[in-house]
Amino acid sequence: MPQHVPSRPPLPPSLEQGDVHPTTLPGASQHAPALPPHPRRIVFLAHRDLGNPSAGGSELLVDRLADGLTRLGHQVTLLCGGPAAYRDYRVVSAGGAYGHYLRARSAFVRQVGDCDLLVEVCNGMPYLAPLWHHGPTLCLVNHVHTDLWKMRFGGPLAPAARIGRRLEHWALAGSRRHGLVVAVSPSTAHALRGIGVPRERIRVVHNGVAEPGPLTERSPEPLFVAVGRLVEYKRIDLLLRLWERVRPVTGGRLVIVGDGPERERLERLAGPGVHFTGHVSEAEKHRLLCAAWLLLHPSAVEGWGLVVTEAAARETPAVAFDVPGLRDSVRDGETGVLAHGESSFAAAWMSLTLAEDRRELMGKAAREHAAAYRWEHTVQRFRAVAREAVRGSAP
Repeated sequence: MPQHVPSRPPLPPSLEQGDVHPTTLPGASQHAPALPPHPRRIVFLAHRDLGNPSAGGSELLVDRLADGLTRLGHQVTLLCGGPAAYRDYRVVSAGGAYGHYLRARSAFVRQVGDCDLLVEVCNGMPYLAPLWHHGPTLCLVNHVHTDLWKMRFGGPLAPAARIGRRLEHWALAGSRRHGLVVAVSPSTAHALRGIGVPRERIRVVHNGVAEPGPLTERSPEPLFVAVGRLVEYKRIDLLLRLWERVRPVTGGRLVIVGDGPERERLERLAGPGVHFTGHVSEAEKHRLLCAAWLLLHPSAVEGWGLVVTEAAARETPAVAFDVPGLRDSVRDGETGVLAHGESSFAAAWMSLTLAEDRRELMGKAAREHAAAYRWEHTVQRFRAVAREAVRGSAP
């Protein structure tokens, strides 16, 4: 049965409720077209709540958008699967991790009823909201899972991978012939165009990052940190193999932050100097990212690579592969290094460790770059796209 997590009392509406129309300004044309109102009731349809143990960057983005929109006076509901936590906005759990895909429509009818805008968060498995919701819809995409389907469902499950890939592509390009699609990076926008989504329907809304506050002490000994959910496409196993080549040159420790279904296997593969922390608090993550000499990000694909920006805000450069998403969040040679293969990844890892001055310069450039990405900017940009989506669906 759907579970409703009660929200706190709504925050006071912002001045957005009385947005100034251009024609009310001195000297403005009295014939200017009226701006459409911002959608007041917004529903996010997503796989998980941020409180889910399996939550990651997608869930953090939805939470920041929902919280920011709530503070601007919107009535926001998150309809998701699995466990849900207490929020300043309303949260409704529609069932289990996968069963809620089948129950999403009925849960929406019973628990929500109606809204001004439905935002479907498409992370592989779609909800096909445009087929059953006749009001304005907006699709939010972190990354297209084209190659990840084969990675997740290989061998005898290959037919499932083909079905999943085709369903995702149809849901993004075929069932949304008129609605807008939000991509979190230019890489995601490029992937969407590659599967047939017209360029004019795509809007890019970058992830933000919170101001980290005072930086804590850098580790006196080499410390390397990788952060993320321990799943196949994050390729922590590759990182562990490279560590055996890097460690004799650099020494130090490799800390893996996060949890997931791959953890037990990865711990068996780990050599000397590797530590798995599991989930950590935000305060501990802040300490580790400040202490780290480098952030290591061996993922095969990302939407953006939020942890890269989080590390950058703490003056910690990144070594990553030149893959979608990470080529957007890492400025190669300036805020970190983008490798084109395993050997170049290991070489960059070792050379930056041994070149303190270069590493510090990259760290300062990374922090300046991260300062351009703040959650309040993300919320305002998304809010503008939400208004556009409602306007575009008007008869």
